[in-house]
Amino acid sequence: MVDTQKLEAQVQSGLRSSLLSIVANALLAMCKCAAGFLGHSFALVADGIESLSDVFSSAVVYFGLQYAIKPPDKEHPYGHGKAEPVAATVVGLAMAAAAVLIAVESVSLIRTPHPLPVRYTLWVLLAVFAIKLLLSRYVSQVANSIDSTAVRGDAWHHLSDAITSLFAFVGISIALWTKDASADDWAALCASFVILFNAWRQIRAPFAEILDTAPPPEIERHVREVAASVAEVIGLDKCFVRKVGFQYYVDLHVVVRGDLTVRSGHLISHQVEDRILERVERVAKVLVHIEPEEELLQPSHSQM
Repeated sequence: MVDTQKLEAQVQSGLRSSLLSIVANALLAMCKCAAGFLGHSFALVADGIESLSDVFSSAVVYFGLQYAIKPPDKEHPYGHGKAEPVAATVVGLAMAAAAVLIAVESVSLIRTPHPLPVRYTLWVLLAVFAIKLLLSRYVSQVANSIDSTAVRGDAWHHLSDAITSLFAFVGISIALWTKDASADDWAALCASFVILFNAWRQIRAPFAEILDTAPPPEIERHVREVAASVAEVIGLDKCFVRKVGFQYYVDLHVVVRGDLTVRSGHLISHQVEDRILERVERVAKVLVHIEPEEELLQPSHSQM
């Protein structure tokens, strides 16, 4: 069953992590862009652009979580939980857009002579790398605690920003050592491919959730075990579990004796539903279909 108070507390922690991300990304973006322009480092400017996209992404996550936690209404009987994977998909697309922008600008600058980066930009990047790594770890812990694809995407965005900073550090170091300013731009180009790969990884999970892809098998296994513990249940046939936001919806076919009355079958279905809601965490609704055991012996009976 869904513990409403616990769920709201968990979502609040997700909202707090998103607000922290918005503030941190905005400050870091301004610092990196300013240091990059003044220090003649496009790798650092690219890093700043990536942080600006993080501000937008974190804002999307924040408002997506707020909308996803809204209770069901007449127009949305299953609630608004799908807003959460939609927000996560937007975050992934923003990462991909930032990667393409950085790659295009990097190729342009590689072909254009420009001054060497200034040495102090290395210290800026080291500080950014450390901050982003800590943010990624904190937001990832929050995401895992509330099982949120959107917040998990925010954590990936922080990690990709840390990777971009690391590439920029290497590129500027090589540029200063070799006196070849284009090394900085090559680093930004390499970072764009890493960001693009992370964007692809980020988009896969929420997109699968939008398409009602089956959750991890242990969840279905737990549902089946709980349903089978009801006394009058002979067996189980189909079991479909789908994730909607922070909750799970279950469709279950339960096998009972064929000579039972309709009322008895109805009572058994309620027992199964109540037990699953009681013992399986985050299940919001259970739809039980009663099947007589003789039905399973028919050759035309379909298994899924």
